[in-house]
Amino acid sequence: MLLGPMLVLLVLGGAGTASAHAALRATDPGDGAVLKSAPRDISLTFTESVGLIKDSFRVIGPDNEPLDVKDARHASDDSDTVRATLPAKLAEGTYVVAWRVVSADSHPASGAFTFSIGEPSPNPPSIDIGPVEDPATAGLYNIARYLAYLAAALLIGTAVFMAVCRPPDTGPLRRPLWAGFWTLLGATVALLALRGPYESGVGPASAFDAAALERTVTTRSGAVLLIRLALLPLIAFFLVRLVRRTEWSRLRLGAGAALSVGLALTWAAAEHASAGIQVPVAMTSAVLHVLAMAVWLGGLAALLITLYRSSAAPARMVARYSRLAFASVIVLVVTGVYQSWRGLGSWSTLTDTAYGRLLTLKLAAVVLLLTVGGLSRQWTARLAEADVAAEVPAEVESEAVVRERVPEPVGGPSAPAGEGPVPPSEPAAQPAPEDPGRRRLRRSVLVEVTVGFVVLVLSTMLSSTLPGRAAAEAERTEQSTQAGGIPVASVAVVPFDTGTPGGYGKAQITLIPGSAGDYSVEAIVYGPDGGLSSVPELRLSFTLPAQDIGPIQANLTDKGGYWGTDSLKLPIEGDWTMKVTVRISDIDQASEEQKVRITH
Repeated sequence: MLLGPMLVLLVLGGAGTASAHAALRATDPGDGAVLKSAPRDISLTFTESVGLIKDSFRVIGPDNEPLDVKDARHASDDSDTVRATLPAKLAEGTYVVAWRVVSADSHPASGAFTFSIGEPSPNPPSIDIGPVEDPATAGLYNIARYLAYLAAALLIGTAVFMAVCRPPDTGPLRRPLWAGFWTLLGATVALLALRGPYESGVGPASAFDAAALERTVTTRSGAVLLIRLALLPLIAFFLVRLVRRTEWSRLRLGAGAALSVGLALTWAAAEHASAGIQVPVAMTSAVLHVLAMAVWLGGLAALLITLYRSSAAPARMVARYSRLAFASVIVLVVTGVYQSWRGLGSWSTLTDTAYGRLLTLKLAAVVLLLTVGGLSRQWTARLAEADVAAEVPAEVESEAVVRERVPEPVGGPSAPAGEGPVPPSEPAAQPAPEDPGRRRLRRSVLVEVTVGFVVLVLSTMLSSTLPGRAAAEAERTEQSTQAGGIPVASVAVVPFDTGTPGGYGKAQITLIPGSAGDYSVEAIVYGPDGGLSSVPELRLSFTLPAQDIGPIQANLTDKGGYWGTDSLKLPIEGDWTMKVTVRISDIDQASEEQKVRITH
């Protein structure tokens, strides 16, 4: 009943522009930079480690022809930075760099930037980078991900319920147990086939491309899916033994726990926990969170099926699950608080980012789930008391029946057929009325399962949403760049009057950040005709009026074709005033000011 609406919610919830989890932090050359000479390499730095795919770099020259980019690789000491080597001789003009990578938590990211050599082209080249994800491929891939989550919860939760809570009749649970297994197997195969098209942003028909599948299995995401497939035959063997036994040794229970941990690791190794800060702690927390979620929500589904379909549902079984669920909730709360802190980074991202808003919805659903769970625990306690109270009258009645039983005569002639008193016929046994407490427990568990599915949906949507911490950092980078700030190498163009009729030149100031507060400066002066201009002197100073700091002189020196320094220090973030003074001749100079926002 719930699967159809849940899939609709999952597809609609995952529709729209996907958020890649690796945000671009810096490029070299900087976006829009004008260089005096051709760079040897291009490099990109992201907020987390990324993986390269085929055609991760595409470069279009001023003539709109693609360049032969070679040796795409990671930086030797930094998995967050990737670079590629450009051809040896590049013409003057504007170049477009289109890039596509896969973030450490398995989501693709793409974009483009430009740089120029000598001076920008009058008609810059263009390139269609396409969408980050193909809508059809992304939709199918997300459905497979959601089904894998649901199947894992049902599989692990039902198995733990059967092994720990020991229901007297396991027959009704065999169908959901194997349904979870086969659904997980099918979803994993689908994810493996769709992984290549999903990373490349192409249609689902490419899932049948052998070359794409071969590339997929060499990536970390593909390796994780292969490990999951390798675990499933072992899990199937365990399930066959599980449904045939009622008692389990600690060794067999330990083997089942190890398989469950291995299965949970295949999620932790491919999602948020595998990237960012405190990766070992985050991986451990993610595994515990997945297992606790599966035991709680999958166990709830198993309990509901037992209450509705089994002829016997003793209170002791319900009480065992109640204790198991309570322990799972404690683990969920502890790991959830840690993961929320790690993903958010600050309170403001709770309301300012999509990740924070989804997390708020999930927390509200969890609170509702805990409230309904509290009611279920109350009905469970009442059922246990009623069962204990019913055992004593049953024993007393049994003893009374034994005392009143009349023994049959031994050795005497039996009465002829048809003679003697006819015992009165006993009335047909009437079914005992259902305990109202048991009926209320079934209803509360049904509500728990429904809300639990919503929690699982929101958890899956969170795993495909850019974490608040990374989203805030990406937004700060974008805002600073748009405002003229300097989180990456950025360019400010300052026009000035040359003193001749209609004569306006421009000074292009490139600010390159080093360690916090330290900057390098490269400045190029262009004349009214747009060509490079040689000037006697170029001065640059910075003032921060809000803090009464400055002017701080940049002390530029002529480097032969451009002016520069490596020793500019701007120690405080804020809106600085940059003053450019160009000496045009021995007696003439022009000064202009421009606001820039400095961020470290």
